[in-house]
Amino acid sequence: MDVALLPGTAAERYDPEQIAQVYDAQRFRVWRRALAIVGPLLWFALQLGFDRLTGQLKRREAHRARQFRELLTALGPAAIKIGQALSTRPDLVPPVYLEELTLLQDQLPPFPNEVAYQFIEEELGQKPEVLFAELSPQPVAAASLGQVYKGRLHSGEWVAVKVQRPGLVEQISLDIYILRHLLAWVKKRVKRIRSDLVAILDEFATRLYEEMDYTQEGLNAEKFARLYGHIADIYVPKIYWHLTRRRVLTMEWINGIKLTDIEQMLAAGLDTKKMVAIGVQCSLRQLLEHGFFHADPHPGNLLATLDGKLAYLDFGMMSYVSPQQRYGLIAAIVHMVNRDYDALAMDYVNLGFLTPDTDLTPIKPALTQAFTEILGPAGALGVSVSQLNIKTITDRLSQLMYEYPFQVPAYYALIIRSLVTLEGVAISIDPQFKVLSVAYPYVAKRLLTDPAPELRQSLRDLLFKDGTFRWNRLENLLKNAANSDDFDLEKVLIQVGDFLFSERGRFIREKLAEELALGIDQWGQQLWQQFIPNGHRPLTSTPGVTPATWEHLRSLWQILQDAPGFEPRRFLPLVSRMIFRPETSQFAQHVARRVGERFLSRWLRQLALNGSRPSLVLAPR
Repeated sequence: MDVALLPGTAAERYDPEQIAQVYDAQRFRVWRRALAIVGPLLWFALQLGFDRLTGQLKRREAHRARQFRELLTALGPAAIKIGQALSTRPDLVPPVYLEELTLLQDQLPPFPNEVAYQFIEEELGQKPEVLFAELSPQPVAAASLGQVYKGRLHSGEWVAVKVQRPGLVEQISLDIYILRHLLAWVKKRVKRIRSDLVAILDEFATRLYEEMDYTQEGLNAEKFARLYGHIADIYVPKIYWHLTRRRVLTMEWINGIKLTDIEQMLAAGLDTKKMVAIGVQCSLRQLLEHGFFHADPHPGNLLATLDGKLAYLDFGMMSYVSPQQRYGLIAAIVHMVNRDYDALAMDYVNLGFLTPDTDLTPIKPALTQAFTEILGPAGALGVSVSQLNIKTITDRLSQLMYEYPFQVPAYYALIIRSLVTLEGVAISIDPQFKVLSVAYPYVAKRLLTDPAPELRQSLRDLLFKDGTFRWNRLENLLKNAANSDDFDLEKVLIQVGDFLFSERGRFIREKLAEELALGIDQWGQQLWQQFIPNGHRPLTSTPGVTPATWEHLRSLWQILQDAPGFEPRRFLPLVSRMIFRPETSQFAQHVARRVGERFLSRWLRQLALNGSRPSLVLAPR
């Protein structure tokens, strides 16, 4: 067989045409492996059919899901990886099966040391005993794609040496070739399946071949370090390139403790909850700031170092979220907070879950019902979004996506895998931990400071409802943003001020001017009544009540005072900078004009109603 034609070898990338070129000429080998795959799957399908005929489908569903997981484990590395991918595909797999597939482990028995040592020599050009001063006699970990040894360099550094399983590329290439033909056949004949199964498999295979190329994993690790290594309490191990090739990876050995090993964490004096919070914050940066994210943060890939840092390991499964997808996700969060489910339905179209020609008529009420069950009805106290866990949302949406024509994009499937895995780690440490409560301060900070037009629209959606400015939302945003780890009050105020007095901030500026004009008008009326108690009273008034606008402004000022880093002297240059901007003068003129218009309107109204000299105060229009 011409192995050089296989992706991950000379070509180094997944190419279904090259795979077909190799295996089209090996019919006997293909049919033998196909029978080994299709036979168990067909027997499983027949059992499902029997359950349906005998009315036992629901009763035996959990048993069949467990049976399916065991079947995939027996079929080998490719099937295990596909099963793990399916665990994030609610459009393809029923909810009970999703739950079971999340339990899939890619741990397999180790392969012989002689084979591993041979690979090291073939890839690095020298025997292991020459390259390393020390190498563990047995692997310290074995997974579906490779196994890891602990070693020491002649210069004294301890390293982790990962060696790929023998024949892995050929085995996975053959399985992908067979599955590609099988899925194309199923797609043509099963009308219920809406998703493009072959495209999904190709996307998965691309990621898998990248994961099998250890040089790519090394590059991923260095990119991850470049983007996130500067974050406080995050550590990324060093790659030793002179000892790294396609089938062998040598990286810095990390002495650390699994976050789920609570006893050892406590013994080392490490705060498990703090470590998880660091991981959540880092994941948010990955997903919403740079878009390059670690798609497999399970307990074995996250270690707490003895000096209190969170170390990321294993950079084989990485993915990327485009800027438009990032902004779309934030918009969806805003619409969920607002319980605006019609807009949320359109978010699903924009994010690629639904095609533009999808009839949203039946989907909007289904979304409303699903989120009403999760959050409570609009206008009610309900449940705060920050108090939900991600799995609660994904479990309910999984049912919806299985029933309606949703297609889960590959990038989103990996995001869910990442977040649900991280949340699973968090909940195992603290059952009351809410990932979204830790995440929302970061989202709030982004909404207040990011100049992107897409996020300005999201901010507008959040702050305005039917033309009314929602002060409580602004207060909530500032409170949450102040809880963000990298919150810089001075920077936030500068950015907010620059936005407010820019052309893009005109819509908020105009609404604020209206609110301030109303507040000044109400305050003026109350002041008049206070100093001239026997004068004319407004048609409707509530003596002694401070106008709501001023209450909100006072509340905002209190939030700023309570924020980390607040010092009045530091903000004097900022205030003077704002005062002398031409937009500030225009803003003040607009407020003054609107106050004058209200005063004149009341004056004319009383003149018309009383036919006498009007009072200076009347109820607002």
